[in-house]
Amino acid sequence: MSSIQKKTDVILIGAGVMSATLGSLLKELAPEWEIKVFEKLANAGEESSNEWNNAGTGHAALCELNYTSEKPDGSIDISKAVNVNEQFQLSRQFWSFLVTSNLIRNPQDFIRPIPHMSLVIGEKDVSFLKKRFKALSKVPLFQGMEFSDDLEKLKEWIPLIMEGRTSNEPMAATKVDSGTDVNFGALTRMLFEHLQSKDVEIKYKHNIKDIKRMSDGSWEVKVHNLENGKIEYHTTKFVFIGGGGGSLPLLQKTGIPESKHIGGFPVSGLFMVCNNPKVVTQHHAKVYGKAKLGAPPMSVPHLDTRYIGNEKALLFGPFAGFSPKFLKTGSNFDLVCSVKPNNLLTMLAAGAKEMALTKYLIEQVMLSNEKRLEELREFIPNAQIEDWGIVVAGQRVQVIKDTASGRGTLQFGTEVVSAADGSVAALLGASPGASTAVNVMLEVLERCFPQHMKDWEPKLKEMIPSYGVALAENPELFQKIHASTTQTLGLGEKELLHR
Repeated sequence: MSSIQKKTDVILIGAGVMSATLGSLLKELAPEWEIKVFEKLANAGEESSNEWNNAGTGHAALCELNYTSEKPDGSIDISKAVNVNEQFQLSRQFWSFLVTSNLIRNPQDFIRPIPHMSLVIGEKDVSFLKKRFKALSKVPLFQGMEFSDDLEKLKEWIPLIMEGRTSNEPMAATKVDSGTDVNFGALTRMLFEHLQSKDVEIKYKHNIKDIKRMSDGSWEVKVHNLENGKIEYHTTKFVFIGGGGGSLPLLQKTGIPESKHIGGFPVSGLFMVCNNPKVVTQHHAKVYGKAKLGAPPMSVPHLDTRYIGNEKALLFGPFAGFSPKFLKTGSNFDLVCSVKPNNLLTMLAAGAKEMALTKYLIEQVMLSNEKRLEELREFIPNAQIEDWGIVVAGQRVQVIKDTASGRGTLQFGTEVVSAADGSVAALLGASPGASTAVNVMLEVLERCFPQHMKDWEPKLKEMIPSYGVALAENPELFQKIHASTTQTLGLGEKELLHR
């Protein structure tokens, strides 16, 4: 087995939406830098970014009730919802820049307008939704949100969900027509095609075996070419680990202090997929409900209109499952091998604290198709088992770490871990993930290239006009930017009527 040694400026590990976004930003900010991408699989966007492995929701907190919580005094905390929406606006702006610059084309192939709705049943939850609506309506980012607890109006909005409903319990929903369905797989493939045209070298079927710090502070990345069996050694000044669930084991290989006392807990997902075109045509929205009592935030049930391969689809879920793999294409030893002396106590503490999650996952794994149908019928009372199949979605690895609230705290979200000198960064965690890729990669740039940020700022503001500005506090700028990105990405009312 022979070896090859090469040097480059930037190495991106994983050909998902995060590496694609960071690579695209860097090619605009520092076009002279040499960038190499290594991906274990045969194509871009095959794991977490793949359209069948995520919900395809442009997460802007328009419908996700887990981003707004009720305080002890009964008021609604909307700070997280505003933050997530701000982050999604950055993604819209960057995608618009890429389209207007002809760096990617045909935005309808990766983003489409789809109403985002929240649906609740029962007096208590109706009261919560009404308060949430009033609180969000005061923020410009949530313009156009409608609320209704009128059953006739709900029949107009969601006929499939309302048909055959016999319960007399009060119901309510909010609706925002400016929501989006995003095909992150298609977007990822577009971005990598763009990067290839900019002479970025993308090596598929190349597996990372080790990441080692050199005496001069650079990094040596040991790569196994899966096609010819050769081992390659690539040295670089900066490594980004964007390998989805596989990022944690790679981060641990770096040995940086910041990688210590961090663990990961894998959760798999299933969706029910409608195979009856007549049923699919009766629904046109992403409708999010409330997680059941004791269920984790990632279990929020939703009925989604999706566009996959330009075909309209209808999915319901997610149903959680457990696999020790960190990736769908991973190993059954991933979880065990991620436990190290430095994170053993962290993992054990999490196990003791998260008994409710363990119980929930066991219950989910044991669900029969009939039980899944019962949950679906809470959304579609007339659902028939023969109209629905099952698709296995992606693996997500929830971050476990020691925090101010205690050892072994399970984190629900997306997190950047970087070396003190900014020479390596890794992305861990799950939702809202891909929707906020641009914001997350801006964080990577700010942490890892602080010496360049002043020079890069004019270009960043050209690509992302609201960079450094809170749109929630600048309604006029938000209106201008939102109107512009709506037009560029084809998300206006005319497009909504014709799709």
